[in-house]
This record gives sequence, C-alpha cells and structure tokens, in this order.
Amino acid sequence: MEKDNMNYDVIEARLDQFAGDIVIKRKNEIGYPQNQKSQLLNFYKWFYGSGLNLSMINNVGDPFDIEHKHLNANTHEFERETIQKLAPLYGFDLNDLWGIITFSGTDGNNHGIYFGSNYLQKKTGQRPIVYVSDAAHYSSKRLADLQNLELRVIPSDVHGCMIKEEFEKAIDPSRPALVVYAIGTTFKGGVDDMGELNKVLDQYPDMAVYRHLDAALFGGYLPYTKYKDFINRNVNPFDSIAISGHKFFGMDEPAGFFITTMDVKNNQNPNEISYLNCSMPMINCSRSAMTPLKLWWVLNHTDEASFIEQTETMLENAKWFKEELDKMGWPAWVEEMSNTVYFKKPREEVMEKYVLAPDYDERLGGDLAHIVVMQHVTKEVLQRFMDQL
Repeated sequence: MEKDNMNYDVIEARLDQFAGDIVIKRKNEIGYPQNQKSQLLNFYKWFYGSGLNLSMINNVGDPFDIEHKHLNANTHEFERETIQKLAPLYGFDLNDLWGIITFSGTDGNNHGIYFGSNYLQKKTGQRPIVYVSDAAHYSSKRLADLQNLELRVIPSDVHGCMIKEEFEKAIDPSRPALVVYAIGTTFKGGVDDMGELNKVLDQYPDMAVYRHLDAALFGGYLPYTKYKDFINRNVNPFDSIAISGHKFFGMDEPAGFFITTMDVKNNQNPNEISYLNCSMPMINCSRSAMTPLKLWWVLNHTDEASFIEQTETMLENAKWFKEELDKMGWPAWVEEMSNTVYFKKPREEVMEKYVLAPDYDERLGGDLAHIVVMQHVTKEVLQRFMDQL
C-alpha cells in the first residue's frame, strides 16, 4: 500500500505541475482563436454534486427525432434546445431547422460538405464541384478530398477574400456547385463577399447550388454586431452553417454546432438503424452528451447584453491594437468585422512566448504573424506584447 500511495503521489504531482503550467501559459496564448475565459466553473460544481459524473451518457441518434426512443442516457433535449436557441441568430425558422452539436468546426464543415453533396446529388443525379478560397480554413479542402469530391480552390485577394472574377472563371455550370463561404478566414480574418459572389451564381439559374458557411469564429460574435444581417440567411441566402463553441462562446474543449434546414436533412440517406430505433442522418454514431450540456449551460447563464459587451470589447481592442502598431510604425492590418490583427512577423522569441501563428504574403512584405483578440486578450496583454516589440 505504501508503494501504491507513493506512486499516486507522483502521478498527482505530475498532473499538478502540468495544470499549473497550462494556467500560466494560457495568459500569453493570443495567436489562436480560443477563448480562455471559461464560464463553466459553476457548471462543474453542479456536475460533481449531481452524481452525473459517475454516469456514461451518449447522444447517439437524432436529437430532433423525438418520436423514437434512443438510449435513455442522453442529453438530446438540451442539444435540441441549444440548436433552437442559436438558430434564429442566423435567420433559421424554428419550424424548419435541423442541427447537431459537433465535436469542432471541422466536424461542422464535414457535415456541411456531406449534407450539401448528398442534397445536390439527390436533386440532380450529379456529384457537385466544391468551390472554396485558398485563404479559407484547410479543413474544407481536406474534407473535399476525404469525400472524394472535385475541388476548385479560388485565389483570394490581399484581404483574404475570394476573388469574384476568379470564381467566375472557375465555375462549371454543367455540374452542381457546392460553395463554401469563409466568414472569417483563418489568418487574415477576411470575409467572403456573399452578395457579390452570389451574383456569379445567379448567372446560371439552371445550376443547382448549395451554400455552406464556415463561420467558426466570426459566426459566434457577428450576431451581436451591426453586421448581424450579413449571416442572416433571409438576407444572404445559405443552406447550412458551422460555428465553433470553444472560440467566442468559451467552451473549455473543442466543440461546435451545425445547423441546416429540414429540406436539406430530408434529402439525405436516412440510414434507418433498427437497433437504434431511428434514422441516422449525421456522420457520427456516438456523440458527446456532455458538450451539448455545457454549451446549453453557457447560453442559459449569459444574456444577450453580455455577449454584446464581449463582442464590442473584442472589436474595440483589436482596433486599438492596430492603431497602436501604426503609431509604432509596425506594419499591421485588420479587416472589417474582424477581431484578428495581422502584422509583420516579430522575432522568434516573441513568436514563441505568445504562441503566434505564422504566414507569408509577398504582397504585404513577406513574413507575417497575427493576434486574435479574444475575450482574455485585454489591452494590458496587448501592451505587454507591444513592449516586447
């Protein structure tokens, strides 16, 4: 027993050291879009007092299929309520929507491309061509390859936005078009101009089109800004959207959500599974039951005014940071709607200390880095960074 106790002490000491290092390091993690101001402390207090921490729960099955009984131990009702709470932010009708909580933004994009491909093939009998910009998140390109779909990567401009004229040249009107719009590109925070790009698609009224929005970061906060109509499908039409939960919404692990319409969902392979007593339109079988519960908690413990305040602070701090870099004579840029400031790459020790992401663009002088101004990235943090410059 003494030997076992000693081993446990060593194990726990190692974990304590690891946790302490993470808590210290997270303060300087400003190069990636993760919200380090978790709002889940009281959730975990409730969780460990509830007894649920001793239970295995699994969200296998369709959360909107309430007529069939799946596994008893799930959080489908909370998953469904979470989707229903979020969907109106993007112009979805509560009487015509379907969605799931996903493992990540990439999982959401995977569903967008999969659902879009199935939808277009069922409508036309043809496999679509996937169109996405070279500045968009790499997942859409990888997922098109994974799903064995023809991919056409469209050049982007210096702001990270898909170039309309290049898109127009790439269109093949003899095949359905599955267009992935980037609502906040990974490095520059560029937003594809859906209005202008849709004009290209409108030139081909007989071509079947499916529009998926990769809005991993920006989709979280844009509904709380003056730009909210930009991602309202009643203003700028689209068929599905994928958004991360661990970015703006402050989840403590990778998470997200995927939302589409019932028309899209009903044009999928139903995959009726007898032993689950339900259809399985989604890609995943077993799905996290804890993630929907945590996102439901965040949404029900944060009012709209708080989300607006968080958004305004992020965007104001990003604008302030860019202006301060201008005063220093340090080349920097920030796009409209964006909380991402990109600038001339600093020396390596600064890159490493602040966990900055690198990029390269000859049009802007070569090597670049960026800071994503999330909720934990205060003016004090940004000032410390500038002092290092």
